Amino acid sequence: MSTTKVWYITGASKGMGRAITKQLLSKGHSVAATSRTADALEQFEEYGDRFLALEVDLKSERSIALSLKKTIEKFGRADVIVNNAGYGLGGALEEITSEEMAENFEVNFFAAVRVIQNALPYLREQRSGHIINISSIAGFAPGLGWPVYCAAKSALSGLSEALANDLKPLGLHVTNVLPGWFRTNFAKPDSIAYNKNQMQEYGYLREYHEKMNSMDGMQLGNPDQIADVFLQLAASQNPPVNLFLGSDSFNRAKNKIEQLNQEMSDWKTLSVSTDFQY
Repeated sequence: MSTTKVWYITGASKGMGRAITKQLLSKGHSVAATSRTADALEQFEEYGDRFLALEVDLKSERSIALSLKKTIEKFGRADVIVNNAGYGLGGALEEITSEEMAENFEVNFFAAVRVIQNALPYLREQRSGHIINISSIAGFAPGLGWPVYCAAKSALSGLSEALANDLKPLGLHVTNVLPGWFRTNFAKPDSIAYNKNQMQEYGYLREYHEKMNSMDGMQLGNPDQIADVFLQLAASQNPPVNLFLGSDSFNRAKNKIEQLNQEMSDWKTLSVSTDFQY
């Protein structure tokens, strides 16, 4: 029995998606990869019939549905769905326009929703499959200056956890991956947007944006190691619902959990004060 799988990966032309796609193909797996333009996926043509380039508009349900149909027609199945596409949005909430906010949620959250909705009929029929949603540690333990991005990633994490419960009886797995900083192009302008209307009152947030930009090329995470982690997830009979990826993400989550436990303990009396007293 073959141990290779068919992977459907969004945002595969650069960053984390590119690294995962390249490593999976080099290990003998088949990958259907999406990008906004097919030309951006020419880098994988050397892998021949095991690679399918898909030009997809992730804001279009029709485009996503067609891409999944093409994946099934070519490979006969889809074993792992990886929702990777996304981008950062920096700026104080008061500065960000409704259009900037809507666009960020479209790509970071609703695109994943559309992919999952259109993939589920195939996965249900197979009675097998694994959905891996790439959220962010920022969706669990937010930093300063990224409220909308953190909210979108938190929404994706919440969706993932709920889906893990709902789909388990169907034999389907869902894992919410929360990466820390990986040495990709995520810190570059083509992966991060900043609000156009900056207010001097929030000037202190700019130093946190600059700090992130200065980290480019020095991030702890090695993107070429991610595919091996995902292969272990896909092979597991009992994969985690949440996986903090990278030592920085793991430690940040641990600190957040300790802080939350302390806060709950400090305010327990008030928390339980709303119960009926018998």
